[in-house]
Amino acid sequence: MPVLAIDQGTTSTRALMVDDEGKVAITHAMGHRQHYPGPGRVEHDPSELVANVRRAIDENPGIDTIGIDNQGESCLAWNADTGEPVSPVIVWQDNRTGPTVERLAAGGASELVMARAGLPMDSYFSASKLAWILDNVEEAARLRRAGKLRLGTTDAFFLDRLTGRHVTDITTASRTSMMNLETGQWDPELCALFGVPPELLPEIVATTGELGRVTSNGREIPVTASVVDQQASLYGHGCRRRGDAKITFGTGAFALAVSGESPVRAPELGLLPTVAWQKAGQAPVYALDGGVYNAGSAIDWAKSLGLFDDYAAINTFDGVSAAARDLVFVPALSGLACPHWDRRAGGMWIGLTLDTRREDMVRALIEGVAFRAAEVIRAMTRFIDIGDAISIDGGMANNAYFCRFLATVLERRVLVRSSSELTALGTAALAGAVIAEHAMDDETTVYQPQGDAGEIIERFDRAVARARTWRS
Repeated sequence: MPVLAIDQGTTSTRALMVDDEGKVAITHAMGHRQHYPGPGRVEHDPSELVANVRRAIDENPGIDTIGIDNQGESCLAWNADTGEPVSPVIVWQDNRTGPTVERLAAGGASELVMARAGLPMDSYFSASKLAWILDNVEEAARLRRAGKLRLGTTDAFFLDRLTGRHVTDITTASRTSMMNLETGQWDPELCALFGVPPELLPEIVATTGELGRVTSNGREIPVTASVVDQQASLYGHGCRRRGDAKITFGTGAFALAVSGESPVRAPELGLLPTVAWQKAGQAPVYALDGGVYNAGSAIDWAKSLGLFDDYAAINTFDGVSAAARDLVFVPALSGLACPHWDRRAGGMWIGLTLDTRREDMVRALIEGVAFRAAEVIRAMTRFIDIGDAISIDGGMANNAYFCRFLATVLERRVLVRSSSELTALGTAALAGAVIAEHAMDDETTVYQPQGDAGEIIERFDRAVARARTWRS
């Protein structure tokens, strides 16, 4: 049964084919534009995204089933009759609703959202973004009055446009701040809190099963999996048992650890209970989630400033770490997520001297991303027995210096598989693909911790304390 997995991420849409023999091949890769219409605002063109998804399907004739993973918290509004978008995709990184979220939190909403949805009050999640669309997009308001408006995350938009079904899977719904984590359904009080009518939202369904049919090349092809990209990555890493963990280093860094049949709540450390997946006819499997806003985006930012010219040039450094020489970078360029959830935190280098060179600044930046990921894993270990090895992927997993430093500050082995398509592999497996052993010619590189990291971890913690609440 040939399966097509479509990985619709923050910067690109990629398609991975698994054929009848379990062999794997990338068949489609296309970037899309990033739009920054104002301070703190990040948008995508929804028509561009769905066209890329459609092209990935149409250019792969002969497939029997489709799985699609999505960006998670990115959302929009569209016309129920025509399927045409009436707003941009407001991307998960967008912080335009920060003041609204702070106002709701000041009014005491945090306790209700944490109790029902298991999430902190933050503009990272979809609910406040959807409310912003209702309040600020005139066409959305008109369609709402006419009973022709649909709201949802990007997965619901894709499925509605491609199959005619207005549905979202439970992993994506769990990232909105409006789904009750215990019931797996929209919570009326949470929807009312944010001002988002539940009747405008998609039906919540399991991660797998027949989610609709796409007509392509004269055939109807079922969509049998829809899932958040980070949960797809968790599945692709082979994490199945409680305590299995992975970190993906993309635009941000996202750590997930399987927690089992019930959600683990750790609000005091900013860790988020979330749904890992729910297979058709089965109970949900939960995970503990911790995010870092800036990882690869911080590296790209440094390159845009001219701090380095070639990514290959920052894979190795001589001598002791920048942190051991009192130079630390806090990658809070979009604020701090887990375990701090502080949007007012500011990115900073501390310890600069007249001897500091560009390469020292880049080295400290790379180390800062590793420190932040280690903060998240240390928080998780207070609730789950995380194993002595953590699997990682994403662009920064190609940086040998970063991987070695990460192993040291994690105080665990770091495993890097040669396959760069673990998210798509997870989506394919959830969609029903049987992937042949070594289908991607997969090998694993193992990085071991090097020495005691206690002193430099403490130094980074002090830098984070100074970076917090910097912005007004």
